[in-house]
Order: sequence, then C-alpha cells, then structure tokens
Amino acid sequence: MGKKRGAALKRVRSVADKWAKTQLYQRDAILKKHLPATSRMTKDSLLGMLQQWGMVYVKPRRGAQGYGVMRAELNKGKGVGKLGHLYAYQLGTRKLSFGTYEAFYQSIAKAVKGEDYLVQKGIHLLKHQGRPFDIRVVVQRAPCGGWEATGTLGRVAHPDKIVTNGSQGGTIYPTAYLLRKHTKAAERKSMLNYMDQLGVRSAKKLERAYPGIKEIGLDLAIDRRLKPWILEVNTVPDPCPFTLLEDQSMLRKIIRYGRAYGKTYALNCKKAKRGL
Repeated sequence: MGKKRGAALKRVRSVADKWAKTQLYQRDAILKKHLPATSRMTKDSLLGMLQQWGMVYVKPRRGAQGYGVMRAELNKGKGVGKLGHLYAYQLGTRKLSFGTYEAFYQSIAKAVKGEDYLVQKGIHLLKHQGRPFDIRVVVQRAPCGGWEATGTLGRVAHPDKIVTNGSQGGTIYPTAYLLRKHTKAAERKSMLNYMDQLGVRSAKKLERAYPGIKEIGLDLAIDRRLKPWILEVNTVPDPCPFTLLEDQSMLRKIIRYGRAYGKTYALNCKKAKRGL
C-alpha cells in the first residue's frame, strides 16, 4: 500500500473514532458545554459512571447507524442483589437484568466481543407520544465557500428500541413539529438557530483536525431543560431520511451542495418510517 493511500485510510479511521472526536470537542469552550460526560469503557469506569449518573449509554468507539449501542441502568433499592441494587441493560430489543455488578459486566463484556467501547452519561430525551427523539443537523461545505447548516430533522425511536436511527426503524418528523409541544414559537426558532450554529462550529472544529471533510451529521439530544447535547458527529451523513419529509427543499439543497463537491447519494430508505 502506498504511503498516501495508507495515510488517507488512517485519516478515515480517525474521523470514525468517536473518542478522538470527543477529545477534540472537549478543547472547544463552547462545544465542551454540550458534551455529555464520556470515557473509554472499562470495568471501573462503567461502574463509576453508573453510580454517578444512574443511566449511561455504552457505544462502540467506531460504529454507525446505532448498531451495538446499549443503554445501561443502575436502579438502587429495586433489585434483589447485593445492597438491593439492580443492574440492567438493553441492546436492540433485548433487555437483561442482574442482581450483581459482576454478572452485569460479564454480560456486557461478552456483548462487546473485545471491541473498544465508550461509556457516556445518559441524557433523558424529550419524547413524542412516549417515545424518545433526537435531532439530526446536516452541515455542508457551501459551493461559495464556508460551512452551512443545510437540513434538520427529528428521529423518534422505534417503540421497542433505545436508538433513534432510521436504519433501526426510527420514525422521521420535521424538527419544529417535534419541538412544538415543548416550546413556544420564539423559543423554538431560537433553538433551531442555535442547533445550526452548533453544527457549523462542530464542522469547523473537525475540519481543522481532519482537512478535507465536506459534510457532517450532528446528532443532538434535547433534555428536559431544552439544552442540546452532542451525541454523535457523523462525517458520512445519509440524507435518505430527508426523503420522508413532506417539505423536500432541504433534501434538494443537500443534494445540490453535495454535487458541488463531487458527492452523490443513494437515497434508498428501507427501514425508516415517515412520521407525517
């Protein structure tokens, strides 16, 4: 393998590294405020974060489309194990509970199959019809230069799953529609603008470390106090879910901007569902 190709592949793997991106954003004063506490998963770090936060997400250091993501919880006083603690986690549609941390951790260790994982403070997401949702913001290199937020949508989790990804059966809605039950019009407009600003700032920060990126998909959780939290930064965002929105103007813009830097999109949604 030539040196240039090897270097390029190394950069691709680095951009896919969630831990590297987390560390990068932790050095930005603004973005840092929107990062949930995150660490590399070890037996001790998982226990410590469970004890501190009660609920955490365990996710592959490198992964996509929500595969391998687990939600882990520590319920004090509700179990039959030592100290009355009950440890539980969900992976896909499978839910498991344990009376001891040792049994709980051994099960998770088996599920991760020796791969590197991260543990992240759990954010209690806003819900739509009892199901949690998050927000995807697409940011792209503009044809005239600079970065621009070109699209946003909301993703509601499948009723039986913890992740919102369309590839995992999530339902797609306009972002403003999902926020309208939780915000007034002026507040909603301000939130949408601020999320776009976070997206542009995230893209600029990432570009400095990984020159050559042209687009990102920023996944944001909104907590009960309406604060946005950065969950993921995807450098290969799939615009397919935008095909499910009635308003196709964002999709057209995403495609137009992508074409300007030589990108084409398959737009073949098979698992995501239309919300409206």
